[in-house]
Amino acid sequence: MDDRERFVALMHYQDYDRMPIVHWDVWSETHERWVDEGLPEDADIWDFLDAVPRWNFVGGGILEPYPPFDEVVYEETEAYRIYLGPDGVIQKKWKDRTGIPQFIDFALKKASDWPAFKERFLPNPGRITDELDAEIAEAEHSSAPIAITLASMMGWIRNWMGVENMAYLMHDEPDVYADMVDTLAELTCWSIDQVLPRMKTKPVLGVGWEDICFRSGPLINPKFFERYVAPGYEKMGQKLGTHGIDLMAIDCDGLIEPLLRPWLDAGVNVHYPVEVGVWEADPIALRKKFGRELRMVGGFNKLALELGPEAIDAEIQRRLPLVQDGGYIIMPDHHITPGVPLKNYQYYTGRLHELSQEGLL
Repeated sequence: MDDRERFVALMHYQDYDRMPIVHWDVWSETHERWVDEGLPEDADIWDFLDAVPRWNFVGGGILEPYPPFDEVVYEETEAYRIYLGPDGVIQKKWKDRTGIPQFIDFALKKASDWPAFKERFLPNPGRITDELDAEIAEAEHSSAPIAITLASMMGWIRNWMGVENMAYLMHDEPDVYADMVDTLAELTCWSIDQVLPRMKTKPVLGVGWEDICFRSGPLINPKFFERYVAPGYEKMGQKLGTHGIDLMAIDCDGLIEPLLRPWLDAGVNVHYPVEVGVWEADPIALRKKFGRELRMVGGFNKLALELGPEAIDAEIQRRLPLVQDGGYIIMPDHHITPGVPLKNYQYYTGRLHELSQEGLL
């Protein structure tokens, strides 16, 4: 089996030969540390670690605002840059450290701004770029699962408006928010129909991004989510289904449990990275609560990697019952932090390989 076949089998509770050893990504500071500790600067990280990517994306950037806003630079120093980005957001972005930008101002602030902003989310042949063909070629050359990009139903809107503006809009003008969701879902469906006929190898899942939960819970009331947000996922899931794709995944950090039932009902049946360190997520408890309908990738506390072999072994052992149940792939619950020595991470991937050879993964 190749890694694409393994992923499909795992997510459908079918027989497979071994679990893929998945590496997601690292902080830039982590990479710098690892280079100092022996990682060749130009090394392919997956080859070096004897690991594989979770999947290869195909999307081509066709879901971004089009035409993009013209960039305007307001201030630039050695440490940061303040500029108007292609999404209409004025932001301060740091150059010398990893972190999210500081959002300063927005082109989209209130309901009356939406009609003009919406014009940038209509189907347009110009969205099909040369980069899309390159993404398809790279994805099809790899044996990794292929994922087609889905629009975000909340996270992107939050970035374009800011949390406060979005909260007021959802309260005061929920139908306008619902139109934003529907517009992005419709654009995604259009893009799927443009992209898939170009591909020889079909994607095995659609993947979106949200990051709409903190350690104490989601930004949104689950009932509001069910009424105004879930229909967008349902529409995208139905479109994927017409192309024979029955897996839809969401990358969402934080305490996601209150939204899992609405997500599952809307067709989102794969969740990652299931952050342990943020809210002590227990993937085994989540499987018991939501059943095999819920597939997961992640759920390994990345902070255990900072502590050494004993903590790493304990964290792996905690996950083995879920591995044996299926529908789950072990992966650290986010990018690897600068506190992780290269030798610790090599121990982690090496230990997974040993367990795989023993038939335990």
